[in-house]
Amino acid sequence: MSDYIFKLPDLGEGTVESEIGEWFIKVGDQVSEEDVVGTMMTDKAAVELSSPVSGKVLSLAGEPGDVVAVGAPLVVFETGANGAANAADAEPIPVAEPAAVPEPVAAAVPAAPGPEHDRKIVTSPAVRRRAKEAGIDLASVPGSGLGGRIVRQDLENFLNGQATAPAAIAEAADTTSEVKVIGLRRLIAERMTNAKREIPHFSYVEEIDITALEALRKHLNEKRGSNGPRLTLLPFLSAALVKALREYPQCNTTYDKDREMLVRHNSVHLGVATQTNDGLKVPVVRNVERRSMDDLANEIVRVSDAARNNTIKRDELSGSTITITSLGKLGGIVSTPVINQPEVAIIGVNRAVQRPVVIDGQIAVRLMMNLSSSFDHRFVDGYDAAAMIQRIREMLEHPAMIFLPE
Repeated sequence: MSDYIFKLPDLGEGTVESEIGEWFIKVGDQVSEEDVVGTMMTDKAAVELSSPVSGKVLSLAGEPGDVVAVGAPLVVFETGANGAANAADAEPIPVAEPAAVPEPVAAAVPAAPGPEHDRKIVTSPAVRRRAKEAGIDLASVPGSGLGGRIVRQDLENFLNGQATAPAAIAEAADTTSEVKVIGLRRLIAERMTNAKREIPHFSYVEEIDITALEALRKHLNEKRGSNGPRLTLLPFLSAALVKALREYPQCNTTYDKDREMLVRHNSVHLGVATQTNDGLKVPVVRNVERRSMDDLANEIVRVSDAARNNTIKRDELSGSTITITSLGKLGGIVSTPVINQPEVAIIGVNRAVQRPVVIDGQIAVRLMMNLSSSFDHRFVDGYDAAAMIQRIREMLEHPAMIFLPE
């Protein structure tokens, strides 16, 4: 018998260290070659790592949340002599292009022996984490996915079934749980803290009458029926934003703080703040100025869905020059969005509601919506910020202007 040290490989993009996201193994487990042993977190991705050998786990580098340097020991295996020799002669195992989220491809995890544990538990890291927080043994959860894979809804159904039992309710009322802040949630916390600490936010809220825009949107959707994408407000707002940014290019800017340099962009690469089960992500729609309304609508849906279902590519989560954020029906009246560094502006969409307004001395019911926006006051003057939002307001209230040539 001999030991084999599995060292953390280079995960790409100049990564010199990585955070342990989750272990799928523990000391004493028997692992087969190519079994997924855990995930490592980079700035934008959760990367699954597979074992290069078969053997018994002797030690792990640390706990979830700990940082390991590239080339440092990650897992130590006890292997047979042949296994060790084969591992020594093998080519390094390549790291696959990861899904840029902390819920990558499902992994098979060795389970404890017993009637309920004879099957391997096949599920995603996010489901494992949720089960661990709830104190649930996944071996007792029926899986409805391919090959018995446990999907998120399986776990939620199991938890809901338990919650109906009075004993479970009483136990839940008397217990607490601790959730370590790691992975994407820690990254979000760090970025939000840095943005609020480093950027003097200037907020500006404007009320917009979108009655005509909503009528146009509904008309276009009815005309196309099932053909083409269903238009939401966001493509119209994005198209109006492109025109406004031509007049106010200081808002389509990123700040390179290391060089103390403002970088003004000719193209508009739009960040679309998207809420997912793992936290807030900002997928990017590139070159908005070159896209038709249908293409823009399609791309917004594509990148948002990809962020939610964890198929988004790593390069699709970076490079935005300005961001739009919307909570849809939860949008409220006013919000104060936090700027997505290194950008200098973010446009927040609030909920649209019908209310009475005065037009030419007469009371009329109109569909009204607020835009709540934030700007980096170091580089965008209050006057310019307000003027840009007023320009967007003009186009949204008279939507034909969005389509007029310049």
